[in-house]
Amino acid sequence: MPTLTQPSPPITHAPATPLRARLLLPGLALLLVAAVLVGCGAGAVRIPVLSVLGIGLHKLGLGAGLAFEPQQEAVLWAIRLPRVALGVLVGAALGLAGASMQGLFRNPLADPGLIGVSAGASLAAVATIVLEGMLLAWLPQLAPVRAALGFYLLPLAAFGGACATTLLVYRLAREGGRAVVATMLLAGIAVNALAGALTGLLTYAATDEQLRSITFWGLGSLGGASWPVVAGVLPFLAGPLLWLPRLGKPLNLLALGEAPAAHLGVPVGRLKRQLIGLSTLAVGASVAVAGSIGFLGLVVPHLVRLLAGPDHRRVLAGSALGGAAVLVLADTLARTVVAPAELPIGILTALLGTPAFLWMLLREKRLRGL
Repeated sequence: MPTLTQPSPPITHAPATPLRARLLLPGLALLLVAAVLVGCGAGAVRIPVLSVLGIGLHKLGLGAGLAFEPQQEAVLWAIRLPRVALGVLVGAALGLAGASMQGLFRNPLADPGLIGVSAGASLAAVATIVLEGMLLAWLPQLAPVRAALGFYLLPLAAFGGACATTLLVYRLAREGGRAVVATMLLAGIAVNALAGALTGLLTYAATDEQLRSITFWGLGSLGGASWPVVAGVLPFLAGPLLWLPRLGKPLNLLALGEAPAAHLGVPVGRLKRQLIGLSTLAVGASVAVAGSIGFLGLVVPHLVRLLAGPDHRRVLAGSALGGAAVLVLADTLARTVVAPAELPIGILTALLGTPAFLWMLLREKRLRGL
């Protein structure tokens, strides 16, 4: 029987990490590899997995002796692989941004849309589609600029709109030289409502042809993927993809509250700016090249958190891998299920994400004992 004078036995081992949390990241990595192989092989021109590997090794200058046809090589390299690469980049970026916003707001049901990123991008894109012809008629000197931008006009407009609305929300949320999370949430709701109303007004004024473009773009698609598009968006997504996973440890401390995190040495103000800026960059660039893809940044991080636990170091990495795998699989289904037509990805993510979101709401309700 130990007495008061006897020292307590030292703790020699940290609490064991659950097996499912340890296996989550390797499992998601394998899922992503499988999704990439399926995405590269499925379609009107079927390419077996061994042929996909053979084409890849051939492009790297490695002779593997795996047979493939010239048509398969042309389809994979010019059409399928850019689309899969864009899906990996955009899915990983949306998953990371969603996990970051949930950590910032300390709410597992938060997503980047709360601060107006997607609404601002949509408003700018719709305004570009509807008002482009009118603006060029009033200011014909802009025609050379429009011709020079070409395909990139709409992505640049969407990215600019995302940045502008996020900056507005951040400025409205500043009190005493720091951004207040609760005020940021309320400002985001107001800006989302305003952007939605303006988008609806522009949609009402659009022509039939413009409405088709607005509808397809607003529901999301990777149909415009090409190597120039992948190369163009990569510099914008590289920063969030490389830096956000490094913020896992400070996010763990931020979960204790802003004051305790500051006492533990976390620069709370700088951390907020990094999370908001990098998430805006990730979502704005993703929406610019793929349109609005709902629920991915909400559902995937939440499901990863259920499996990995509250450690943001695992949640951020798992959200990137899971988001990439889910978007590649959703895009593969979107372009094959009604072939030769193509479904917008937003329809599939909404059909799959809405039941998952309702399940998460009911689960939170049960945990609160309501």
